[in-house]
Amino acid sequence: MPNTVIAGNWKMNRCSAEAIELARAVKSGLPNAVRAEVVLCPPAIFLIGVRDAVYGSPVKVGAQNMHWEDSGAFTGEISPLMLRGVCDYVILGHSERRQLFGETDELVNQKVKSALQHGLRPIMCVGETSAERESGQAGSVIERQVQAGLADIIDITGLIVAYEPIWGIGTGRAATPEIAAEIMGGAIRETLRVMFGTVADEVSILYGGSVNPGNVVSFMYQDPIHGALVGGASLQADQFVEIVKLAAAAK
Repeated sequence: MPNTVIAGNWKMNRCSAEAIELARAVKSGLPNAVRAEVVLCPPAIFLIGVRDAVYGSPVKVGAQNMHWEDSGAFTGEISPLMLRGVCDYVILGHSERRQLFGETDELVNQKVKSALQHGLRPIMCVGETSAERESGQAGSVIERQVQAGLADIIDITGLIVAYEPIWGIGTGRAATPEIAAEIMGGAIRETLRVMFGTVADEVSILYGGSVNPGNVVSFMYQDPIHGALVGGASLQADQFVEIVKLAAAAK
């Protein structure tokens, strides 16, 4: 049974003092033993401060993106070597990266390969647009993204996949638990099994898209869903802590 994972994606929010305060509030709000992997993904500039703020707790830290090369003339980028030792997780292929910065499945694949090679746990995001869902292409789009994102990878130990329907991110429109479970247990899990065999059953698959304390339990009750990638609600410590507690209890 895959681990339950609750990751908070802070995106480009909070200043330094606010980030530390938020991290400390999450730490103090959670019990020392929680039945879930809890990950905070702040802006890169706050990674060390947040890591130090949650030290001694079950809370882990993740980055929101990274370059695939170890070093080089890539102004403004962060390499896996820079992240290693600072954080354990990294979000890759988020729809905002794909839509706003032109990241392709092939680019995501390079990043996932690099993360795994350097001992980082990639949270690889996949998801369809509203038009793709309405035209009946959701399953095939997700299958293609999973196949391309994991092409030429042999060992997927540490991999996490997040299903984020693009039409549900930051819109308040969450997919129904049944719709999410159909994609996550079908297009994602079955594609992983075809590619990697039974080891695919150890991969945690998260739902992301307007997750909040009011709807997280209904998602966690679905067998194919093993956690959540939380956006806006992760910026409020009380809401994020409640999501973690509810999700852990439901699984």
